[in-house]
Amino acid sequence: MYVLTSAKLFGICLRVCGDRTAAEDVLHDVYMIVWKRAGSYDPCLGSPISWLTTIARNRAIDWRRNQTRQAALPLDNAPDLPDPAIDTEAGMLLDEASRGIFASLAALESHQGDAIRNAFFHGFTYAELAERHCVPIGTMKSWIRRGLQQMRRNLELAGH
Repeated sequence: MYVLTSAKLFGICLRVCGDRTAAEDVLHDVYMIVWKRAGSYDPCLGSPISWLTTIARNRAIDWRRNQTRQAALPLDNAPDLPDPAIDTEAGMLLDEASRGIFASLAALESHQGDAIRNAFFHGFTYAELAERHCVPIGTMKSWIRRGLQQMRRNLELAGH
């Protein structure tokens, strides 16, 4: 299996990680995950290579997010930043837009709203959300796409 899949999976890891050494480490983790979860593979949900590439992509994304979190400066060492105060008019427009977005999100069906909130506010991937809701990844992608389309229509009707 390694000989047949490693080049493709390494390419995915390298593209997401941007670093060869990190991609090699992530690829190692991918094969460890595959080894542990081989029994959970369901051919009804997709081909073996799709399953492997999803694991590789998700693991590489997790690595990337972890690197971003670790790279953040502690507040004590943060450089002086400009005053984030927003002028009154801009603040009112921002509040109105935020209320419109949250109202549109609340108007969605619960499964769509939950998926969009978790994807955009908590950083869950499609695969993580699909697993969490026990649905195929394609269904999760459709929920989010249709939910975002409905939000756009709601915001356009409201004049935002």
